[in-house]
Order: sequence, then structure tokens, then C-alpha cells
Amino acid sequence: MPSPLRRDMRFVARLKQKLGISLGLFHLYEARPLNTVRTRVLPVAMQAKLAFSIVTPSYNQGHYIRETITSVLSQDYPLIEYVIQDSISTDQTAEVIASFNDPRLKASYEKDTGQADAINRGFIRTSGDIMAYLNSDDLLLPHALTQIAAYFEANPNVDALYADRVIIDERSNVIGHWRLPAHSFAVTRLVDYVPQETLFWRRTLWDRIGGKVDDSLQFAMDWDLILKFQAVGARIDHIPVFTGAFRVHASQKTQAALTVGKKEMRRVRSRYTTHLARYFLFPRHMFYLWQHIMLDARPLE
Repeated sequence: MPSPLRRDMRFVARLKQKLGISLGLFHLYEARPLNTVRTRVLPVAMQAKLAFSIVTPSYNQGHYIRETITSVLSQDYPLIEYVIQDSISTDQTAEVIASFNDPRLKASYEKDTGQADAINRGFIRTSGDIMAYLNSDDLLLPHALTQIAAYFEANPNVDALYADRVIIDERSNVIGHWRLPAHSFAVTRLVDYVPQETLFWRRTLWDRIGGKVDDSLQFAMDWDLILKFQAVGARIDHIPVFTGAFRVHASQKTQAALTVGKKEMRRVRSRYTTHLARYFLFPRHMFYLWQHIMLDARPLE
């Protein structure tokens, strides 16, 4: 029999589908090949100046990590340093990593205390201007880094940037997508709609927040990082293009993980938003979702 938490999640998913809200949902339509998805690409006119530092925390995702690595190293942007921080995987991960002969790729094998700790360990080994982390089962889409670099160069006052996501299954077929309105500081204090695999930020911002993600968190550290950015007054922009793919698969979350994740989200929310403020922010959340519904009703470009 499904747990109360799972029953609640299913009810919310059905309600969102009826209202035309895809945010927070991961199975939206029948699988279709990734290369058939039509996505908008912003015009780019630039010379490569900004260097990217990308970290992948890794543990026993050998089935997917080859595709993840390839999605980074096949980007058409030249200035990349890519660190894989592996917690001594016991599957084929090490063999897959070793099969890549690319000087931009560096791998470190050492035990960590979890995903957040691995991310922090990886970033210590980097020096690029623009930073991001990509989970070992997710993907960057073609031209993602060129698009991100062009926007940062054209907007020097932007500290962090994210985009839209597609959702893929175990076979890398697309089963959904999230199209987002402009970034809302208010809504982000209530709920995290920022697709982690599309988030990039300047190293100067990283230094301003203390140069680490909160390693006491294992499920809500992405949201906590965004809220840390907001707390120091960072300018965060959203661009309406697809730059990342979030993978959904059976081994991704257990029932225990869902419960812990809920607790961590409540903990993070309470750090940055009082109970009273949440009532005043509720109308903004509803307006944001209405903007999303209107945006998602348009055909993909």
C-alpha cells in the first residue's frame, strides 16, 4: 500500500496536470528521442574569454556517466576544466572515466561524506571564471556552454544564470520539460524551481558566499545555494533556452530519501523565510505559476 507521502505526491501531480502546471513533474508525455526535440537557440556573437569549471560528484553511476562526460567534453566551447569527484565507486565508473583521453578532464577518487562534500572537494581543484556542477546521470545539451558564456559576457552585472530543462528517462528519451518565467526572488524563497543542471555562477559570487555548498544537506543543497546567492544580493537571471537534461530513473530516490528531502526543504525554507512572510508571498507564487502556464502553452520553438 502506498505511504501517505506518496499518495499526497500523486494527488498533487494529478492536480498540476489538470491545471497545466508541469513544474515539479517528471513524467509528462510519451518518450521521444532527445535529438528530435526542437529547442530555441539564442543568437551568439562572441569570442571565448570566460573559462568554465564544472564538477561532477560521482558514486556508482557507471551506467550513465559516460553520456554525462560526453555531454560536457563535446561542447562547442573551448575553455573548460572538468573535474569528476568520485567516492570510490564499486561499479564500472573508474573504467569509463579512464577511457576518456582528454586533458580537460581530471578525476579524483576519495571517500566523501555525501554529494555536497564531493562538490566542495571538486571545486577546490578548479580555477575557472564560471562554475557549475552536473550530476553523474544528467546531461548538458549541445551549445549550452556557448549560450551561457555569451550571456555572461554580454551582461557583466549578472552573477548567476539558469535556463530551462528537458527531462529524460533511463534511455535518454525525453519525457517532459520545464519552461520557466523570469527569475523571481520572492517565489524562490518559497519553492525551488531552478533546474540545478542548468545553473551557472561567477567565481566571484562563490567567494562571496563562503566558497562552499552546505555539506550538512544532501537533498536541498541546490536550493540552499540559490538562497545564499540571493542573500548576498546577487543578480540572478533566467534565459528561455534548454541547456540541460535531468534524468529520471528507478534507482534515483528511495522512500526514505523522499522523507529526508521533505525535512531538509522545510529546514532550508525556515532559514530564509519567516512563517508570516510565506502568507504574503503566496500570491506571487500563484502569479508565477500562471506565467508558467501561459508560457508552456506556446509551441516549442
